[in-house]
Amino acid sequence: MTTTAAPFEAQIAEWRAYVSTRHTAGSPQPAASEAQLRAHLAALSAAGLSADEAFLIALKRVGSSDAPTHDFAGTHAAQLWQQPPSDPGAALAPTRAKELRGVLAFATAAALAVKAPVLFGIPLSPDADPPLFYLRNASLFVFPLLAAYLMWHRAPNARKALTLTLAFAAGGYFANAYLFADSSHTALLAILHLPIALWLAVGFAHVRGAWFANSARMQFVRFSGELAIYCVLIALGGIVLAGFTSIMFTAINTNSAWFVAGWLIPCGAAGTVIIAAWLVESKQSVIGNLAPMLTRLFTPLFTILLLVFLATMLWTGSPINVERELLISLDLMLAVVVGLVLYAASARSPQAAPGFFDGLQLLLVASALAVDGIALWAILARISGFGFTPNRVAALGENLILLVNLAGSAGLYWRFVFRRAPFATLEHWQLAYLPVYSAWAAVVVAVFPPLFGYQ
Repeated sequence: MTTTAAPFEAQIAEWRAYVSTRHTAGSPQPAASEAQLRAHLAALSAAGLSADEAFLIALKRVGSSDAPTHDFAGTHAAQLWQQPPSDPGAALAPTRAKELRGVLAFATAAALAVKAPVLFGIPLSPDADPPLFYLRNASLFVFPLLAAYLMWHRAPNARKALTLTLAFAAGGYFANAYLFADSSHTALLAILHLPIALWLAVGFAHVRGAWFANSARMQFVRFSGELAIYCVLIALGGIVLAGFTSIMFTAINTNSAWFVAGWLIPCGAAGTVIIAAWLVESKQSVIGNLAPMLTRLFTPLFTILLLVFLATMLWTGSPINVERELLISLDLMLAVVVGLVLYAASARSPQAAPGFFDGLQLLLVASALAVDGIALWAILARISGFGFTPNRVAALGENLILLVNLAGSAGLYWRFVFRRAPFATLEHWQLAYLPVYSAWAAVVVAVFPPLFGYQ
C-alpha cells in the first residue's frame, strides 16, 4: 500500500469510517479505494499541494468510480470551502503568525510600489492628472507582488518564479517601450488589455504551474471570482474611510487632499488586492457561499436584460452604435456573462443532473450569443464603410473570441440540458478557452502600437 504523510491519516480515518457504513455490492472494495486514495495523495503532495487541497482532489478522483467516496467528497468539499481554518492547536500559531507577517509585507510592498516612481520624478498628486505612466503600469504595481505572494504561500519554486519574472518583465517592456502619440488609441488599448494578459501569469502562480490540470484551473476561477468580491467590499469601506477623512480634516480647515488622493486611495487600492487574496486563500468569511449565490441572483437578471435589449432592438429597428465607449461597455457586459457561466460551472457538481438553472444558463448564453452576433455585424459594417482603426480591429477580435466561446458554450449546454453530453465537457471547454483572452490581450498590447503607427 502506498504510504502517505501523517497529516492525512486523520482524514483517511474519517473517510474510512464513512465509506465502511455505506459500502454496497456494486461499489469497489474499501481497501482498493483506500490504496487508490493514498496513491493520489502521495502524487499530489509531491506536486506541492497543501494537505486539504490534495485530500479534496484525491477524493474527487477516487469518487469518479466510487459512489460512497463521491458522496463523502461532496460533504468534505462543502465543509472545506465554507469554513475558515479552525485547528486551535498551538503548534499552528507560529505558522499563522508567519503567514500574517508575510501578507502584511507583500501588501505594504504593493502600496509602496505605487509611490516608487515619485523617486524618479514621476509625480502622483491631487494637483495634476495621473500621467500616462501610471495608467500603463497600474497592473504592474500589483500583479507581480500578488503572484509572488501566491508563490510564497504555496512554497517557492525557482524555475516557475523565473518564468513569472520573464512574463512580467515582458509586460513592463511593452507597457513602457513604445512612444505613444498624444491621445493615442493604441495607448488606451494597451492600458485596458495589459491587465488581462498579465492575469494569466497570476493564474500560473496560483496553480503552481500546473495550468493544464482542470481542477487547478477551476480553483483559479473560484479564486478570481471571490477575489473580485472581496476587493469590491474592501473598496466600499475604503471609500467611506476616505470620505470621513476629508470631512474630519475639513472641519479643522486643513486640506487633506494630498494625503487622500496621493496616498490613501492609490496605496490602499494596491494593498487591498493582496489582503483580498489572503482572505480568499484563508477562507476568513462566507464569501465561498456568497459568490455562488450572487451568480444565481444575477443570471436571471442578465438574462432578462439581454432579452429585453434584443426585443427593443427588433421593435424599434435601431442598430447598435459602434462608438468606442459603447463597444467597450458592450464587450464588458458580454464578458460578465461569460464570467457568470464560468463561475456557475465552478459552483456545481459535474455529476448533478441538469435542472432549471442549467436551462436558464442556456437561455443566458443564447441571448448573449445573439447580442454578440449583432455587434459583430455592426463592427464589420463599420470597417467596410470607414476602414480599419485600432479600436475597430480590437473590438472585432474581442467579439470574434466571445462569439466562439459563447457558441461553443451554447452547443455544449444544449447537449447537457438534453442529456446528450456530460457537464464535464462544458466545464473543460470553458477552462481550455481561458488563455485565448489573455493571448489576444497580449497581441493588442505588443503588436497594435507599431502596427497602427502608435495612433
